[in-house]
Amino acid sequence: MRKVAADPYRNIDFAGGKRGSVIRPEPGKTKISIRLDNAVLVYFRNLVDKAGGGNYQTLINDALLEHVHRRSALDVVRQVVREELASYETMRRRASRRSMSSGR
Repeated sequence: MRKVAADPYRNIDFAGGKRGSVIRPEPGKTKISIRLDNAVLVYFRNLVDKAGGGNYQTLINDALLEHVHRRSALDVVRQVVREELASYETMRRRASRRSMSSGR
């Protein structure tokens, strides 16, 4: 087997080169450094392995987005009660007007 050797020195001009990543990041995304528990990383990496591939960081991002957008059960109950009270109040006003117009 032949030993792989590095190419000999070539005179390459990097004067027009630009620093930074070659691939532009998606708009709306920011690269950060974060410390996570090992158990969290193992969990998401195992999910990716079971799915046959993918990106565990995307799964973590999706889980965080779901948490951010999830409304608590209490918020949902409050909204339903407000809507029901508003419709009840509307019905009560209509009934009150009907009884006033009929002269009762």
